[in-house]
Amino acid sequence: MLLLVSPKNLSEAIEAIEGGADIIDVKNPAEGSLGANFPWVIKEVAKVAKSRGKEVSATTGDMPFKPGTASLAALGAAIAGADYVKVGLYGVRNEQEAEEMVKAVVRAVKDFDREKKVVIAGYGDFYRINSINPLKLSPIASACGADVIMVDTAIKDGTSIFDHLNVENLQKFIDMAKKSGILCALAGNLGWNHVEILKKLSPDIIGIRSAVCEAGRDSRIKRDLVKKLKELVL
Repeated sequence: MLLLVSPKNLSEAIEAIEGGADIIDVKNPAEGSLGANFPWVIKEVAKVAKSRGKEVSATTGDMPFKPGTASLAALGAAIAGADYVKVGLYGVRNEQEAEEMVKAVVRAVKDFDREKKVVIAGYGDFYRINSINPLKLSPIASACGADVIMVDTAIKDGTSIFDHLNVENLQKFIDMAKKSGILCALAGNLGWNHVEILKKLSPDIIGIRSAVCEAGRDSRIKRDLVKKLKELVL
């Protein structure tokens, strides 16, 4: 499993890099689960991370069903230096809307640079926000040329992905991704108590923030916690 850690600024990114994170995922927690950061922050983090041999991910926001807006945001993240461009399908209600969104985002990113990876993110607590069930995303993402599907939680209220999708459904999410030939990622307030079950599920990527912060999601990432987690999931 690759360890993706989500800093909100350069100083946190350095902590994640020094702790051994595999992917540095630039986000802005103040703007939501997959809150978008500023292009200049992505750019400065990418410059440092890539000089240390790390890949960079960037979130584009918990997007409404606006394919034009989503595709433009995705292009901006790619131009700023993200290797992985992550789009949250927050306002997408069904398969038809998902297909339209994913096609637009993939085209925007791949027309710019075919080596860039597109991450399509659904939400385990989809029923709380009237969004599409993430178990429906794998075939759509694959058919549209996306590279990764991810599941996270939309509402950050202390619950984890395991409070909204049981182990059987998470395994199904992973298996469907592998069958479709794309990578899969799990996130959503993953904690130290989830390490063993994550190792059994074995997604390609796990996304972390709160667990490696000194005092919760809104505090600061600490390299010692990143290092400890990295050692546990190896």
